[in-house]
Amino acid sequence: MNNQLYDFCCYYVMLGDVTESAIKAGFDSKNALQNGIKLLESDKCRKLISRIRNAVAGNNDVSTGLKRLAFGNCTDAVYLVFADELPPPDVISRLDLFNVSEIKRIKGGGVEIKFFDRLKALEKLFEMENTCSDNDKASDLIKALADTSTDGEEFEN
Repeated sequence: MNNQLYDFCCYYVMLGDVTESAIKAGFDSKNALQNGIKLLESDKCRKLISRIRNAVAGNNDVSTGLKRLAFGNCTDAVYLVFADELPPPDVISRLDLFNVSEIKRIKGGGVEIKFFDRLKALEKLFEMENTCSDNDKASDLIKALADTSTDGEEFEN
């Protein structure tokens, strides 16, 4: 199997962004969107994405985003802050700045970067997991009630 295809599919499942996934898989940033869309049009790619999604079941877009905010790496943002000058566009396009909420230049030539709150992301993940487990319990109860006989007949487990 083509490593670039596999990498793209893995990144796409985790990131949900065609361009970013294509760049991380090694495609040129100038044609990343077009290459990513071309891959997504193929049956082989869609089947592989489906297999990967099944393997990492429980990762939906919201929880994936929250996990990236909560556990994401900030080294690219630190690189940007300490760079002597602004990196070229092709370098910037490969930086992972997902967990950055704001970037601004301050007087005196510095750069200020604000990150999303990791604790809030963790709290939301915790709430989602509790809600999902509560929904599973409610679903199990409904299934159990639906499986019982309404005409008074006994049933065996």
